[in-house]
Formats: sequence, structure tokens, C-alpha cells
Amino acid sequence: MELYEAIRTRRSVRAYEDRPIPEDVLMRVMEAARLAPSARNLQPWKFILVTDPELRRQVAEAANGQMFIATAPVIIAGVALEPAHVMSCEVPAYAVNLGIAMEHIALAAAAEGLGTCWIGAFSQSKVKEILKVPEPYKIVELMPLGYPKEGSAMTRRPRKSLDEIICYDTFK
Repeated sequence: MELYEAIRTRRSVRAYEDRPIPEDVLMRVMEAARLAPSARNLQPWKFILVTDPELRRQVAEAANGQMFIATAPVIIAGVALEPAHVMSCEVPAYAVNLGIAMEHIALAAAAEGLGTCWIGAFSQSKVKEILKVPEPYKIVELMPLGYPKEGSAMTRRPRKSLDEIICYDTFK
């Protein structure tokens, strides 16, 4: 799938087929994360691929009971290994680093015919306990990954026009 087509067609998927993702497909998607840029090229992340059905159920419970997450054959937990690092622009590097890497995953997944959904609503402490993530690391996002059930992908939500979101030279 061409990049702009993947961007246009990617949707948040909340229902998944009960079928595994072939290992080669999963590794191509994860390769996209590995190639993502990061501050100072430190690649300060770990990606936990949660495939065990019971662990997926527990993670879904800890994600405010969003049980659809557990129907995906894989939940990817993006973990920041340097959550204290703040860039000179005063923005936490971990949020930017993991945001880029997880979006690489989402677009690679779309190119492979897989669905994803960004999940930020979860209990940090509960998911860390379930997945045995030690301090001081921080889970930035959960992302279910799987083949979308027929008709499960939501229609694209409206987007603002370019005129509403861009300005030239100064903030207007």
C-alpha cells in the first residue's frame, strides 16, 4: 500500500477477527517502529507484544474496561525507558519518541491490512504490574493490532480544513 493511501485509509479499529498475525507480518510492522527517529537517536523504548489471551484480558480490564482491546491477537505496549528526559524545547522526549514510533506501527499495520487503535485511557500502575514493567519506565500507549472484523472500522471522522490548522511565518 502506498504511504498516502495508508494515511487516508487508516481507521481506529475496535473489533478484530479471531486469527493470528503471521510472524513475518508482525516483524515487518515492528521493523517500522525500529526505524522510527528519536531524540538524539537514543531509541529509548521497548515494545511489549502481548499475545497471551489472559494477559490481554487483564490489560483490557486495566484500560478502563475497554474489552475490545483483548479481542486483538496482539496488544503492543510502547514503553519509555527514559521518561525523565526533557528536550531543550521543554517537551518530554518520551512522548515524542513513542508517539512517532507508535504511529509508524499504525501506518505499517494499515499497509499490511491490519487494524489498530490508539489507547491512552489505562491505569499506568495496573498495566505496569500486569506486564512487569519496572520503575522508572513509563507505558506511553497501548495499541491493539489485528485483522479488522468486516465492517468494524469506523468511518473517518471529519477533519478540519488546512486553512484552520496552518499559518505562515507567525501564529495567527
